[in-house]
Amino acid sequence: MDLFDSVSTDEAGVPQVDDRAPLAVRMRPAGIDEVLGQDHLLAPGAPLNRLVTPSEAGSLPPSSVILWGPPGTGKTTIAYLVARAGGRRFVELSAVTAGVKDVRAVIDDSRRRLAGSVETVLFVDEVHRFSKTQQDALLPAVENRWVTLVAATTENPSFSVISPLLSRSLMLTLHPLAPEHVDELLTRALADERGLKGRFSLAADARAHLRRLAGADARKGLTILEAAAGTASAGGQTEIDLSAVERAIDVAAVAYDRAGDQHYDVASALIKSMRGSDVDAALHYLARMVHAGEDPRFIARRIVIAASEEVGMADPSALQTAVAAAQAVAMIGMPEARIILAQAVVHVATAPKSNRSYRSIDAALADVRAGRSGSVPVHLRDTHYAGAERLGHGADYVYAHDQPHAVAAQEYLPEELRGARYYRPSDRGYERSISERLERIETLLGRTEPEAPDT
Repeated sequence: MDLFDSVSTDEAGVPQVDDRAPLAVRMRPAGIDEVLGQDHLLAPGAPLNRLVTPSEAGSLPPSSVILWGPPGTGKTTIAYLVARAGGRRFVELSAVTAGVKDVRAVIDDSRRRLAGSVETVLFVDEVHRFSKTQQDALLPAVENRWVTLVAATTENPSFSVISPLLSRSLMLTLHPLAPEHVDELLTRALADERGLKGRFSLAADARAHLRRLAGADARKGLTILEAAAGTASAGGQTEIDLSAVERAIDVAAVAYDRAGDQHYDVASALIKSMRGSDVDAALHYLARMVHAGEDPRFIARRIVIAASEEVGMADPSALQTAVAAAQAVAMIGMPEARIILAQAVVHVATAPKSNRSYRSIDAALADVRAGRSGSVPVHLRDTHYAGAERLGHGADYVYAHDQPHAVAAQEYLPEELRGARYYRPSDRGYERSISERLERIETLLGRTEPEAPDT
């Protein structure tokens, strides 16, 4: 059921709310000054600012826009603000339930109204769920400005929206809300006459936990706050404490990040457990983070780093698993994301370990920072511009693919670094075979064999 199914609308079709509406609905920004976390779109002259500024009489309708961003960042709110600017008529379609017939009916009606100087803002939620045929049906209306299309999506429009519609629309990327934005929203909802009207206070630990549970989703944060306020009220309390938040969401808050250090301690323990190949400990710390409402994208980023830093070339597929998990988490979200995170943690924790790639780049960077760079050998320099040959660039360069085993015996490092060795593979996992191959390469390059790998 849509959040606004039971909300009345005005003559323009913009939802009108009262005290019976959900808190997340009542607290929708009434103007751009209340929109949080989208400063890059709100500066004077910025796209969003222009869209929600009432147009002058006789001016063209605003360009159609595609709003791309995570849930709860204000995409629907922006559609309402665009409609209110200049008193435009507002029509909402859900890509989940609307078909081509519904789209064409709205467009035909909008064309008739436009003849009477009534502009229409057509809001399509989850436009990525529209088929190509449904999206094609929007093109004439967008191209001829029969409607101002505001389409919202949580998926990359470059992959989910057809090119003709993209080229006729302005794409705006909404940023995830930062913790301070969620905190400001909670404070506003507690005091505002549209919200809880100052009837409740929010304990510091309850605020921290609620903020963490909300992540970057304003709607989720307000929904939990409203439920917690109801729980506190039922118990005769005017303070929303941690217990009220826990009972409201039917989940116990694990001791995690209340003082600000547990967040980093548990994340550190997860990484070190994966590094130490203790899969059960790693899953325990993952469970604590998930149960406490940690942003799954943060967890996924830590796993990606660990897959390269701790496993590296001992099992290159660990990084593939971790990156795929990070992408899947962003696409699916909780609670199912916990399964994907667990798979990635198990892979990284049980994989053979090597930090040689990590150490090799740090060793190379140390030389560069110390000024040990030198000139690029002349035979390796770029030859794709006029005059390069006259300078001797590329002279005597040996094309590797013309040589036996595709290894050309020539110097690649600058003269000052000749003989430098940065990457020394271990004898663990896939790196054992790399070590053997590297020995053969060193021989073909005419160098001394590399040192035996550490165990």
